[in-house]
Amino acid sequence: MYRVIERILTTASSPTRLAACAMFIAVLSIGACGSKQVLIAKPAAVPAGVDLSGQWLLRDTSGTTQPNARETLVHVFLETGRSVKITQTESGLFVSFDRSVVEEYRFGENRSISVGEIAADRVSGWEGRSYVIETLDKNDVKLTDRYQLENGGRRLTRSTSIATQNKQLLSLQQVFDRI
Repeated sequence: MYRVIERILTTASSPTRLAACAMFIAVLSIGACGSKQVLIAKPAAVPAGVDLSGQWLLRDTSGTTQPNARETLVHVFLETGRSVKITQTESGLFVSFDRSVVEEYRFGENRSISVGEIAADRVSGWEGRSYVIETLDKNDVKLTDRYQLENGGRRLTRSTSIATQNKQLLSLQQVFDRI
């Protein structure tokens, strides 16, 4: 690319050289900035036959975590537990881990949320037959939760990740059996 620019600068007319310099500066600026992560709205329509409701007991957990995943702001929005109760209504989900905190998610939501003074943006909705919740904090760290039924609805898989645009900080998969 540099040789092309050099050739333009040495052989082109003044207006062309000026345009080439402007384009070169623009390309360098865009490359240096790095884009922020964005949350994309998700559909609210529940796929036919999908109902995540039930009492679920953790079978196993697998995954990896980097120590600094716990230091992210978005980590305060991560709930886990040995058991989970999900109630699915016409417009959303209520999720309770170990009968403690109940999280409410509205299908197709796109809103700001907070825990104390920590705020983030959240979208949630359906991607195929999976319910996906994405939470993005002010430091551009994203928490993604994906719930999906398997084994004829007798198993619930929850895949969770925390990531920056360039680095995976946490990757966790939990498998729950219906009780």
